[in-house]
Amino acid sequence: KNQFYEEARLPFKERSLLSDYSGSGFDRGHNVPAGDMTNERSMAQSFSLANMMPQARQNNQGIWAKNVEEPTRQYAKRISGELYVYTGSVGSQGKIGRSGVTIPSHLYKLIYDPHQQKAWAYWVENSDEAQMTPPISYNELVQRTGIDFHLPVNHSGEFVNNDSKAQEKEVITPAPKVGGWYPVFFDAYSTVKVNDILAKIRGGSIASIQIQFDQNSTLAKQLVNQIESQSAIQVKLMQSSPPDSASVQYERNRVVAIIHTK
Repeated sequence: KNQFYEEARLPFKERSLLSDYSGSGFDRGHNVPAGDMTNERSMAQSFSLANMMPQARQNNQGIWAKNVEEPTRQYAKRISGELYVYTGSVGSQGKIGRSGVTIPSHLYKLIYDPHQQKAWAYWVENSDEAQMTPPISYNELVQRTGIDFHLPVNHSGEFVNNDSKAQEKEVITPAPKVGGWYPVFFDAYSTVKVNDILAKIRGGSIASIQIQFDQNSTLAKQLVNQIESQSAIQVKLMQSSPPDSASVQYERNRVVAIIHTK
């Protein structure tokens, strides 16, 4: 339906807004293409701004759609079995909007075919003048992005025989453990959810907690008081009200606990 919407489930400071893209000169470029969705619900979800990157307009509608997304889609239709596709962007050539959304310098799409036992990647400059170049190897994508996708292929993109301990040791390198965050949603008070959070605090896995609310301050404060009274964590309370929109409905009474892990 082409209904772009702001992702209310993200922390406000990590959320891009419709107004960020307005007048920026950049398209809201899909990471996961709408054209790959198989039903109406997933099609609608693909228009979340959490799935978008500021993409040069001619790039998005031209080289990326015709020379990257469409060949990937056609390849998926030809083969039997599973296909894994990773899409992302790296680098920075400035920012747009009040939220400071990063304009990536390059876009990539990594394709992994476990049946053919190989992986390759498209690498495209994020500009209207970008020229299509042959796909690059898995190794080259890892080097350019600094991301180890931990695929069972060697650095040339060829399949790794899992019986080879030497090869496995070379490729399967454990990633360093770093903290992240995840949301716990409260449409009403839930003893089960609160006790689960408290148990994780006692287990030492939670670094900090932020409680976000729009209109339901009573529930938000109740959660803060209970967590602080039963643990040593000081909870940050934050009102996060998304802007009014004619095309988006928000769960304004929902309270979200943003759990930051160690």
